[in-house]
Amino acid sequence: MEYHKYVPVYKDISWENLHLGMRDFLKRLFDIFFSFIGLIILIPLFIIIAVLIKLMMPGPVLFIQKRTGRYGKPFSLFKFRSMTINNGGSPTTIIGDSRITALGAELRKYKLDELLELWNVLKGDMSFVGPRPDISEFTDRITGEERRILDLRPGITCPASLKYSNEEEMLACIPDPHKFTDEVVWPDKVRMNLDYYYHRSFFGDIIIIIKTVVKRRKERYVIPSEGEKYEQGQK
Repeated sequence: MEYHKYVPVYKDISWENLHLGMRDFLKRLFDIFFSFIGLIILIPLFIIIAVLIKLMMPGPVLFIQKRTGRYGKPFSLFKFRSMTINNGGSPTTIIGDSRITALGAELRKYKLDELLELWNVLKGDMSFVGPRPDISEFTDRITGEERRILDLRPGITCPASLKYSNEEEMLACIPDPHKFTDEVVWPDKVRMNLDYYYHRSFFGDIIIIIKTVVKRRKERYVIPSEGEKYEQGQK
């Protein structure tokens, strides 16, 4: 397979390619249908959140940021704003971060700030399941085989986001969260995303979505007790 302006070009047609095409077709059909239904159902909640942000947090309601999408093509990610405006600082956030407002902390706690990503799913920028979209500061680091991850649409959830669903809480307990993110969390996420690339399936995605909704505790990253070593790749 070759690429022409971010679009995959298949030089040969085989049963394997037809199977992959059907899988991707079902996945995209699922994304379109359920993101549309979700956006319609959540309109009242969106209005409530928007009003609360406008009343309690001076500035815009939405947070829009460029993220790296499929084939490395940038796209605009939509979220409800949870931080102060013009905050600057590190892309790494932790529980108690001074940039996060009181309302923003509640939105982030229940992932309500991410609900607008359903719009990105409907547009085709994202999928329900796929590696979480990162800023170019991170995605520019991946090389070689790891760049296969960029063949996928970024997702709202994935195995790595399940494992690190309490990431901000975890990083708050680390002496140097930025170093820990660079040396442990990010490489582990890349490893898990590459594993997802090779083993993904439509029904596997359904299981990941169910796990995300159920929020099974055992899928989350467990913070080792003091004195224990952090080991990349351990759950």
